[in-house]
Amino acid sequence: MSSHSRPFTADVRAVDPVAIIDLHGEINGAADEALSAAYAQAAALDTPTVLLNFADVSYINSTGIALIVGLLAQARKAKRSLATCGLSDHYAEIFRITRLSDVMSILPDEATALAAVRE
Repeated sequence: MSSHSRPFTADVRAVDPVAIIDLHGEINGAADEALSAAYAQAAALDTPTVLLNFADVSYINSTGIALIVGLLAQARKAKRSLATCGLSDHYAEIFRITRLSDVMSILPDEATALAAVRE
């Protein structure tokens, strides 16, 4: 555990017609509970799309990727689409390699994501 690591937190907000989960810090095994709680809160807003905003995420490990895959499964079961924005080039590439980009939109920033969803 490096000294500059930041524990994971998430905030949920509604920007019609999307529920946005602002992710902060590191997404790893320790993020499971907070991430699940944030997703449940976002799902309760009952929007057709949930947007994961990674702009303030410093690190994602393989467990973190697995947690995101878990959210994707929940979203698909509820016929809800999951999109991402703010991924660094490095993580956007990982999402492409792991084929996550096949099942969730990867958009550069929140404004672009909102425009895409509203089309």
